[in-house]
Amino acid sequence: MTEIKASMAGSVWKLVASKGEQVNDGQDIAILESMKMEIPIPAETSGTVKELKVSEGDFVNEGDVIAIIE
Repeated sequence: MTEIKASMAGSVWKLVASKGEQVNDGQDIAILESMKMEIPIPAETSGTVKELKVSEGDFVNEGDVIAIIE
């Protein structure tokens, strides 16, 4: 199990992956928006998205868990 965490504080602009989806290492899971910049959050391992911990529009802080991959 791998926790994918926010690399910086910002709003969840878009969820790219969905629960149950197979993702590859480096594939974007979500895109954060901070200071008018889009920051992609990639998967750190290949696997299946077990859970998404955020919704579009949510605010996250650096280190908050965005998704869990198994």
